[in-house]
Amino acid sequence: MEALLSTSERSESGRQPLHRFFAHCAADATLREELIRIAHVRGFSSGETIVGEGEESGLVGAVISGVLRVQKTMPDGRQQIVGLLFAPNLFGRVFSRVSPVAIEAATDCRLCCFSRAAFEAFLARHPSVEHDVMLAVLDELDAAQEWMLLLGCKAVQERVASFLLMILHQADVGGGAARRRQRMVNVPITRHDMAVYLGTTAETISRTIQDFARRGVLRIINPQRFEVLDEARLAFLSGRATDPGDVDEPSLRSA
Repeated sequence: MEALLSTSERSESGRQPLHRFFAHCAADATLREELIRIAHVRGFSSGETIVGEGEESGLVGAVISGVLRVQKTMPDGRQQIVGLLFAPNLFGRVFSRVSPVAIEAATDCRLCCFSRAAFEAFLARHPSVEHDVMLAVLDELDAAQEWMLLLGCKAVQERVASFLLMILHQADVGGGAARRRQRMVNVPITRHDMAVYLGTTAETISRTIQDFARRGVLRIINPQRFEVLDEARLAFLSGRATDPGDVDEPSLRSA
């Protein structure tokens, strides 16, 4: 719990919806102590299920380190990744017994866990904190809508660039100055899962990343690890920046 509060205090920028929640609790000694009393830290190995889809779960919490994968099962049995959770995002279903999604550890992770009943009681006693949690949920809905726009309207190149920027900026939250200087991207899911998440194929993902490397946007260290050499150009290729600089725009457009 102390580590999670420290993570929220270290963050300098970015839209991290739960920063306000943990900053609020850290600033009030009474809230802080009460939250610590109902919290416990648990470790999960990569691939381990934390909350099952369609199952009743009494567990909620927040990510301290590592990445969680949010999944839905299709009628034919295929699994679709619908979200990734990073520190200090909440996981679990507050005010609801049954989870509509499965939550799994995408990497080895440490979680700050609460009994759902105890956490709901804590929020009921402190309406201002409950307000912060509701704002966090609204921010997550905004992020989901932005991702739907990306999948529906953007070219594959823009999706891949947006994904890499998302990972890079999430790494900044807990990485400090050294992480920011290195500009390293460690993709926490397999190339296949990344393709499913971005609505394309693993082969197209590979070609797009190779294209970025040829342009000098990034350096490929291994299939899951990249060094971003030109973040401004990567932002332009994602469609987030309007100044092309010296970027030659034609690239992979097929899915």
